[in-house]
Amino acid sequence: MMITTLSSRELNQDVTKAKKASRNGPVFITDRGRPAHVMLSIEDYQRLIGKKRSIVEALSMPGIADIEIEFPRSRELPRPADFE
Repeated sequence: MMITTLSSRELNQDVTKAKKASRNGPVFITDRGRPAHVMLSIEDYQRLIGKKRSIVEALSMPGIADIEIEFPRSRELPRPADFE
């Protein structure tokens, strides 16, 4: 992975260069010489945040039917709320 650093001015002058550089790694964008932003490819971003599954995807996992789960049952009635 290669890290590229561009000033805000360089980014404004050549956005295509920044987009191409983001294919090889993050692009740091500086303001007055200090890192202020990071440009990532969508693949790198998704890898960073982790792919989230929906409940349907999670429940349709292979082997899910083989997992046994027991939920304790209680015959107690819920207690009334105490607002004092």
